[in-house]
Amino acid sequence: MSAPLDAPPSVEAVVLWLALLAPPLLGLAAWRLPPRRMLPVLLVGTPLPLATLWLLHRVSVGGGLEGAWSLAGLRLHWHLDGLAGLLLLLTQLLLLASAAYAIGHRRAAAVPERTFALFWPLLGGLAAALGLIWVAADLLTLYAALELMGLTAVGMMLLPGTGEALLAGMRYLLYALVGSLAWLLGVALLLGATGRLDLAGLAAASEPGAVTGIAMALLAAGLLLKAAIFPLHGWLVPVHASAWTPVSALHGALVVKASFFILMQLWQRLVPEAVAAAWLLGLLGSLAVLWGGLQACRASALKQVVAWSTVGQLGYLMLAFPLLAGTSAAVATLAWQATWLQLAGHALAKAAMFMAAGNLVLADGVSRLTDLAGACRQLPLALMTFGIAAVTLMGLPPSAGFTAKWLLLQAAILAGQWPWVVVLVVGTLLTATYVFRVFRCAFVEASPRHEVRPLPAGMDLVALLLALAALGLGLGAEWPLALLREEGMP
Repeated sequence: MSAPLDAPPSVEAVVLWLALLAPPLLGLAAWRLPPRRMLPVLLVGTPLPLATLWLLHRVSVGGGLEGAWSLAGLRLHWHLDGLAGLLLLLTQLLLLASAAYAIGHRRAAAVPERTFALFWPLLGGLAAALGLIWVAADLLTLYAALELMGLTAVGMMLLPGTGEALLAGMRYLLYALVGSLAWLLGVALLLGATGRLDLAGLAAASEPGAVTGIAMALLAAGLLLKAAIFPLHGWLVPVHASAWTPVSALHGALVVKASFFILMQLWQRLVPEAVAAAWLLGLLGSLAVLWGGLQACRASALKQVVAWSTVGQLGYLMLAFPLLAGTSAAVATLAWQATWLQLAGHALAKAAMFMAAGNLVLADGVSRLTDLAGACRQLPLALMTFGIAAVTLMGLPPSAGFTAKWLLLQAAILAGQWPWVVVLVVGTLLTATYVFRVFRCAFVEASPRHEVRPLPAGMDLVALLLALAALGLGLGAEWPLALLREEGMP
């Protein structure tokens, strides 16, 4: 469905940009509304996933959409393919779920209306940034979207207004700024060497050599820092410890994944055959799986368990690099499909797990695992949701995590890369260990009964629906996998 870049916009392009612009406009509209009128605003946003489904159908029939526009003498490029469409759909669903959850969270946590009003424009800005990242096809647009994502994410982390939140948010901002500096240095090197900023032009003009290698190293370092990949993850756990639950859900599900998405796009275009560097990234991912899992097993607070779990689960995504570099077409196809299915399944399950954990902490009034005794009797729905989400993280059937890990396992065996097989097995056992540690504490029967705060019904319902969606994605994985199979790698 490609058209000349200067041609009038197609119907599909208009729908795409309306879908990208609608969330920030809705966020600004909700900023001035009282909380009781937030639900109608959410209902206005519900057609967005339907529009994206229609775009995905058009892409599957006619191929990807692409275009460009001029801004102050600069030519900015965009592209929508099957992968970008799937990620846009995932983003819209998670944003709507988090917004619906946030309405109940405000009431349950007694957040002042004036403070909570700031959540909506920040949420809209985050939605716009993520949407731009999925469709951007040049380094300048990606940089602008990355900065917008970082600033809105930091703003959302600061909303609680506590000293702990301020310290964690400023730490996150510092890390993000260092990552941005590394990104800009890498972009400057590529621009000087090729004179191009668009991804397609860079892929055609760049040549293997020291300049491309150094530029890619700088870009990768900045993106790995923003994605909290081991050992650059020091900011992640403190940030989640103080953030509001809907913010943690969005951050763990989407924000850290956006940097990985950009890194994968650049890697496949600039240095797809850099085997040694790809193995280094795979090693970092393996260490992330092991370190995150071990720290989650040792954590004393429930939100810390979930946050350390994010560090470990992100490591699985890094295994894609050695399985894509210098391997056969069959191995690369399996690894490509597994990576994005793992990302989507983890996003749904991690958002559900953060919400379930937030419900347990908010209703029970405690945060330590040992204080959750008796939660099986008093908060069964929240605990069940936590368990259903954990099924995906452990990779048990029929979840999306099982399908993704099965494909990764097949790819590693076909490629003869046995270290990743060991990582997958050990990582699964570590995940089961810290999940069942939570349940062991919650099922202690000899616990004193204490008052449990009632929560709005929608909070448990939203979390449960997301956890079930992660299971459903495993059962219906053929549709997204078919889109990825037809599209192939960039």
